Amino acid sequence: MTEPPAGPPPAIGGAEASWTRRGFLLTAASLAAASPALTQGIAAADELPGFPPDVGLYRTAYRNWVGEITADGLWACAPADARQVVDVVNWARRQGWTVRARGCSHGWSPLTIPAGTGAGSPVLLLDTAAHLTGLSMESAEPAAVRAGTGVTLEALLGFLEDHGLGLTAAPAPGDLTLGGALAVDAHGTAVPAHGENRLPGHTYGSLSNLVLSLTAVVWDESSDAYVLRTYRRDEAEGAALLTHLGRALVTEVVLRVGVNTDLRCVSRTDVPAAELFAAPGSDGRTFARFLDETGRAEAIWFAFTEFPWLKVWSVAPRRPLTSRPVTSPYNYPFSDHVPTLVADLAGRMVSDAAWYLAPELGNAQLDAAVLGLTATLSADLWGPSKNTLLYIRPTTLRVTANGYAVLTSRDEVQRVVHEFTSFYRERLTAYAARGRFPVNGQVEIRVTGLDDPADVGLTGARAPSLSALRPRADHPEWDTAVWLDVLTLPGTPYAEEFYRELERFLLATYDGGVGLVRVEWSKGWGYTDQAAWSDPDVLHDAVPDSFGDGPSWARTSEVLSRLDPHRVFRNAFLDRLFA
Repeated sequence: MTEPPAGPPPAIGGAEASWTRRGFLLTAASLAAASPALTQGIAAADELPGFPPDVGLYRTAYRNWVGEITADGLWACAPADARQVVDVVNWARRQGWTVRARGCSHGWSPLTIPAGTGAGSPVLLLDTAAHLTGLSMESAEPAAVRAGTGVTLEALLGFLEDHGLGLTAAPAPGDLTLGGALAVDAHGTAVPAHGENRLPGHTYGSLSNLVLSLTAVVWDESSDAYVLRTYRRDEAEGAALLTHLGRALVTEVVLRVGVNTDLRCVSRTDVPAAELFAAPGSDGRTFARFLDETGRAEAIWFAFTEFPWLKVWSVAPRRPLTSRPVTSPYNYPFSDHVPTLVADLAGRMVSDAAWYLAPELGNAQLDAAVLGLTATLSADLWGPSKNTLLYIRPTTLRVTANGYAVLTSRDEVQRVVHEFTSFYRERLTAYAARGRFPVNGQVEIRVTGLDDPADVGLTGARAPSLSALRPRADHPEWDTAVWLDVLTLPGTPYAEEFYRELERFLLATYDGGVGLVRVEWSKGWGYTDQAAWSDPDVLHDAVPDSFGDGPSWARTSEVLSRLDPHRVFRNAFLDRLFA
């Protein structure tokens, strides 16, 4: 795999562009993929002979979320329906090309394309978000929805809300396609509060755990071609496809859903990190205490600050007197639109290599949150679930991130949080003492349940084979996952070295005793001192070993290879991962 570029994202408007607030925001916005411009038929016919004539075809740029993986001038297409998807895949097979599904490109890892993919590469991006966006009710009781994999989570949640339905938890960004979210077992933050019972059609696990059936493009030996095939949740092939990491192409799914709930979301910035992340058994306002009370919490701890931004959701059928009702998502404008001081500091750090400003940036971000929560009356919100679950827009500050899930028992959550934050604080302090500032973003901590297949109410349902939330049969006491992410600006010196130390700590500490660490597919992992997704010990030992029980890594890899023997759905990084 080609390593991601180490430098900052390109400036907008040429080399002389200044890092004003407007310039910084324009740079962030430019990281989205370029709008497709349809290519004239003559050029397409010359370069892509035999391509299905009824499928929209164009040249495009690719940018992942933070711009560390980019490509210009790749061929892309926008099939109008699943039949056209099959036509494109069979064309690619005959021509020796690979097909990479692209939705909103909101990810960090090289699962779509690795860095260094050039315009001349035989790689075709297949845009799912243009047309594969159908939404319809499959059944009312029990409730199920049929959805195209190009639909965004915001559109899906809005559709569910219109029908009185919703999810227990969801990722914070609404600009994720459903297909992309399922490919990487996307999740929110939720476990049952003390005394809370799971509602029918809901799950405390990942979105993949809601799938009842899915339709994928797979190889059919008797037809000597790729075809559409639907798999139920109780089939082994279906389990492998539920979280496929881009090693397959799914066009449509049927999701089990349940009645919508109204949620209250309270933000707090008055609990010091020493109290929130205290050792297990401590008195006071600990993270575990908030989980026990409400089941839904997220901590955002800006670097070099002492007071995390803690968000706590609770089920509230009636509006509490102090809560502001909200009728739409994205209710933290101070977070979605980078404040002037934050943008100026980040701009100086990137353009002037002023990485020593990390403490100032952390405190500026915390100040913006504290003041913003008060100024926008957003410290206490209430409304239908979608309107508090979705809160990140593409205009937010774009940073790179590592990511891990620690599977453990519910009563060990505070221990995991305490051990990780203690190690993080100690290493960050040690680096700063040497004049090194590898982290200028924040630590984010979420907690979820696992992917219990019984949640979908289908006899014989299987857990997603490659979901980080797949339960371990040999550790039934592990019923919870603690998600740990550390964010920093791309190009920050010593970040990879720092991430490697965190990763080695997690692998050594949670190796099957109190818990087990798995990687978060969409983010950074497998660190050397220079790059992510590059440590062979993690790629070839730690990752497969973490799925050692039940459907093994090798067995799941064999299923994915059997469904795609011509390796149309692959790239150089996936070849290494599944080697």
